[in-house]
Amino acid sequence: MPGKDTAAAPAGNAVAEQDSWAGRQPLPVVKPRSERALSVWAQQSVIQCKRMLIGWMRDPATTIQTLVYPAATLIMFRIVLGDSITKATDMPSIYGTVPMVMLVAAMSGSVVSALGFKVEKATGLLGRFYTMPIHRAAGLTGRLLAEALRVVITSLFVLAVGVALGFRFWYGPAASIAMLAIPVLFALGFAVLVTALATLTEGVMLVSLVGIINTLLMFFNSGFVPVFAYPVWLQKTVENQPMSTAIDAMRGLSYDGPIATPLWKTAAWAIGMIVVFAYPAVRGYRRAAETGA
Repeated sequence: MPGKDTAAAPAGNAVAEQDSWAGRQPLPVVKPRSERALSVWAQQSVIQCKRMLIGWMRDPATTIQTLVYPAATLIMFRIVLGDSITKATDMPSIYGTVPMVMLVAAMSGSVVSALGFKVEKATGLLGRFYTMPIHRAAGLTGRLLAEALRVVITSLFVLAVGVALGFRFWYGPAASIAMLAIPVLFALGFAVLVTALATLTEGVMLVSLVGIINTLLMFFNSGFVPVFAYPVWLQKTVENQPMSTAIDAMRGLSYDGPIATPLWKTAAWAIGMIVVFAYPAVRGYRRAAETGA
């Protein structure tokens, strides 16, 4: 049949041309790599981090939680309580509220990340990743890396608002960078804790638990009012709770006060949370991926 031969001719020519091209330019040979290699883990952790950051940027609720809410909280504290605290303590309140809001924002953002983890489990995304040639630790480390970058962005935004309200650095660039590193260290420890809780609790219970922790830490710390303003029986607890130690270290690096003691206490709290909750977080993350696979 002439019509059939004419229709088949272009297809045959295309196949012959493809074979000829493949013969002239062989395909590159890709060396196999182990899924457990450190280079694979680092590369795929960055990819997972980028995936999460893009998802957060496209979510208006996350943007509000990350930027708008902390800035509005700082402005509210400055308008409502700023002058009263300054007069009562003879200390500029802005050097306590700016670090406090940075830390509260770090903790609140961890809840958003944990709820995102719940969604990924429910939709089967974690299970899908588990069946693919992806390093087993890349999902969790990518999530923690994204948390650290989110805290940096939030802290810089809060700091910009604080500068507009009168916050200043008095000890140069090195102290300023050290101050911004403290919320990141604090957030990593808290993120491991929240991730461990997220693998064990439901979404509503998780929000309730973390909300209670946030509220207690926010209203009983040295950034809200100085330690000596609390009842005597409560002062030691307030002074040594993790948010107070971080705020004291950040205040010392930016304005005045001790640095070394609150700094090592903050590091101890953060490292302690990571050590205690890392194994439950890793096991829970793996269990969530396996059950969704």
